[in-house]
Amino acid sequence: MTWLVRSAMCDLMPPVDGLPGIADTEIDSFLAQVRRETTGLVWLGLVLGAVAFMCTPLFTVYIPLPTIFLSSKLRNRHAEAAFSETPYLLRQAMFLLKMYACMCWGQHPSVRAKMGVSAYPADPGGFRA
Repeated sequence: MTWLVRSAMCDLMPPVDGLPGIADTEIDSFLAQVRRETTGLVWLGLVLGAVAFMCTPLFTVYIPLPTIFLSSKLRNRHAEAAFSETPYLLRQAMFLLKMYACMCWGQHPSVRAKMGVSAYPADPGGFRA
C-alpha cells in the first residue's frame, strides 16, 4: 500500500514556484522509515487517508473515477479542493496524509535551502528524552 500513499502525497504536493515537489524529496525512504517506526494504527490512518483522497474526485471535480485515472490538471484541481469541498469526515481522514507529506517535504535539505533555512542535523536514531 506504500505506492498508494506515495501517489496521493505526490498529488497533494507537486513542484510549484521553484520549490521542489514531494517526489523530489526522497519520499520512498521517508515512507519506509515511517512504515518501520510508527504504529500500525498510524500507518492504517495514512493508507485510509490515501484511499479517501483517491476515491473523492466525485465530490471535487465531479468525475466518478479514482485520481490515478485523472489527467494531471484534474488531479491538481482535486488536490486543491479536497480539503474544502469534500464532506468533513473525508477531509479529516486525509489530514493525516497531508500532515506526513508536509513533514517529509519540510525536512528535506533542498526545500530548506530554497527557503533560506539551515538543514537539520543528522538524525542520531533512537528515541530522545
